[in-house]
Amino acid sequence: MELEKDETLKTESQGTASNVEEAKTQTENQESVEETKSGKSFFKKDKKDKKDKKDEKIDELNDRLMRTMAEFDNFRKRSEKEKTQMFEIGARDIIERVLPVIDNFERGLGAITEEEKEGAFAQGIEKIYKQLLTTLTEAGLKPIEAVGKEFDPNFHNAVMHMEDAEQGENLVAEEFQKGYIYRDTVVRHSMVKVVN
Repeated sequence: MELEKDETLKTESQGTASNVEEAKTQTENQESVEETKSGKSFFKKDKKDKKDKKDEKIDELNDRLMRTMAEFDNFRKRSEKEKTQMFEIGARDIIERVLPVIDNFERGLGAITEEEKEGAFAQGIEKIYKQLLTTLTEAGLKPIEAVGKEFDPNFHNAVMHMEDAEQGENLVAEEFQKGYIYRDTVVRHSMVKVVN
């Protein structure tokens, strides 16, 4: 009899335990179904957080890469511009040093008489002068036109004035020293006489 009682208690306790387990399983199933419906699964959320962190890191690295590339491109452009400016400054400095040589060539050729111009020496000097001018012109040097033009302080330096009723006002009457422009910047202003 006692055996029967023990078996009955075991059966009842097993039944109660299994009922509790079934109830837990049903509750868990119901919660998981609700979480699945609402899209809030614990495991999915954990995976989503990991994916978001990876995506954020990828976006951050992409952004950093794009910024670095833009900075490098700006640096390259700035370096090229600085190189060009340094070349321009160096070329302008050389041209300023060569201009007195051109002036001396012109003075020397102006002092030669008509008879001496036929000589080999005078012709050689003139050819060297023309070659020098051609080379500088190809490099971007241009003489400033002055005589007969209206006085412009951006290009001309007035060192003398004269009164002449026949000529128009504010015109350049005579040029004492030729001025030059190198690539749209004045290297040397023309020294001129202006009519008032």
